[in-house]
Amino acid sequence: MRRRVAGNLLWMLTERGLQVVTGIAIVAMLARALGPEGFAHFQYAQAVVTIAASVALICGSEVVVPRLVADAASAAQHRLLAHAFVLRAFGGLLGYALMCGYLAVAGAAPEVWAVALLLGIAILLREPFGVVGAWMQAHTNNRPATVFSLISLTIKAGMVGLLFTAGSRAAPAFASAFAVEAVVLALLLAGYYLSRVPHRRIAVDSALAGQLLRGGTLFWASFMMMMAARRVDQLILQPLVPLADFGAYAATMQILDNYAAAATIIAAGAAPVYVYGQADAALARRNVGLLALLLGVVGFAGAAVIAGTADWIIHLLYGEQFGTAIGLLRVAAFATALLFVDVGLTLLPVYLRKPEWVALKWAGTLAMILVFDLIAVPRYGIWGAVGGYALANGFAVVIGLALWWRCRTARPVQSTMAAHER
Repeated sequence: MRRRVAGNLLWMLTERGLQVVTGIAIVAMLARALGPEGFAHFQYAQAVVTIAASVALICGSEVVVPRLVADAASAAQHRLLAHAFVLRAFGGLLGYALMCGYLAVAGAAPEVWAVALLLGIAILLREPFGVVGAWMQAHTNNRPATVFSLISLTIKAGMVGLLFTAGSRAAPAFASAFAVEAVVLALLLAGYYLSRVPHRRIAVDSALAGQLLRGGTLFWASFMMMMAARRVDQLILQPLVPLADFGAYAATMQILDNYAAAATIIAAGAAPVYVYGQADAALARRNVGLLALLLGVVGFAGAAVIAGTADWIIHLLYGEQFGTAIGLLRVAAFATALLFVDVGLTLLPVYLRKPEWVALKWAGTLAMILVFDLIAVPRYGIWGAVGGYALANGFAVVIGLALWWRCRTARPVQSTMAAHER
């Protein structure tokens, strides 16, 4: 079983690593093809879609997977997955509608509308069909999901590469590659599941739907606030600065988002053994502290490298048109190092099954960045947004440290299955 779990984790980490590398290449092609202003439109649309997509995260894996593990009967699992699918589908429809409503109120440019409508297809498909991934996770078999994800990612990268080579400058054309990725992944997941599970007519169980909805509400709220905290700066910034400046800021954040993914990969590799696998809460807390320290060292060391080579990185990926991003990257890289520490500290409330702590942290972080950016961005433009980014990351770390200190007398957790599966 340990070998199977380790192999499953390896597949997940491999997928994440390849997504990061491929994502960097795709963003570089987008920036060079669209130029600063076209790239700004694309990134603004993507920021709106990212926030709206969080609405579809209702009834997440932290709710579904433990229930699947607890009841291995095929009929019961199919019934559970069907209800989770419907809940997520409604969440996706709501998210897509909210995206359209925001763009209408904000008076978004036609190009932004076109890109957002295409990118938004992922809102409708990714999470609903993602229940198949939760089913695979419950059976400790993430390999098919990883393969399907890489297939769809390869198709997207291939389409972007062909458009780039052909000299396309149309942002909607590039956005269509993202839509195709979501459709292909949904079809592969659905085909795999339906080929292995007999089709059964499912009667609606309002009690089960209510349990799934209530059980994931706090995690759902946490995810929505987290995604809002990570992207709301771009929504505030876009109407207040020239498109070229916004494009430079978005380009900087794209690099740092991919860099910060390294923290998630490291944490995902270490947490199952050193945190979630510990029955002694005191030992788990100590390991969380050590892991957060290690991640902080790695984060700041990497930030120093990024800052020192910012000129080379920007010119390599984006070209000379994005020269404004060089100074932004040098400063913001060190703010991103704080995210490494936060990722490590967040493992503790997950281990202790305290989603309300995570929700409160992100609520405070979102409030902090909203207040600061609404004051600083009109005065200082993109540098005000960088300041808000650093302040929000620092606030999250302070809250994480406070919770870590508060848990110094935490009682042992009897079972860590739910946290482990997350």
